[in-house]
Amino acid sequence: MVAWALADPKLGDREVAEAMLAGSPIRRGPLIVADKGYAGREFEDFVRELGATLLRPDRRNQRRRYGKLGWIRQRIESINDTLKGQLGLEEHGGRTHLGVFVRVAQRLLALTAGVWHNWRIDAPDKRSLVAYDH
Repeated sequence: MVAWALADPKLGDREVAEAMLAGSPIRRGPLIVADKGYAGREFEDFVRELGATLLRPDRRNQRRRYGKLGWIRQRIESINDTLKGQLGLEEHGGRTHLGVFVRVAQRLLALTAGVWHNWRIDAPDKRSLVAYDH
């Protein structure tokens, strides 16, 4: 399962994540990757009740569980950079909530289709969209 949501930037990250996860059909055992801001017993209990595991970087004052997760963060930042740069996410042109949602979904679908196609044709760099950049 993959879930994503667009939310008002004034809302808290945890509240948005809880609403998104509560409305998603989660099967037993998924891994939810988050940053340090998702630390807290309440949120971890919520995720545990869903039958999922929360994977986030350890804070300095906590016992070591997962260590540094910089490699995951690098991948997420790389995807965000592609969405903003090559796929023009920041100039989406949406004027309503639905318009923004549709334009973001189009770009995510385009990114997914490009990577999928690269795997199908056995391209040397599976995540590169350079061949589709006109």
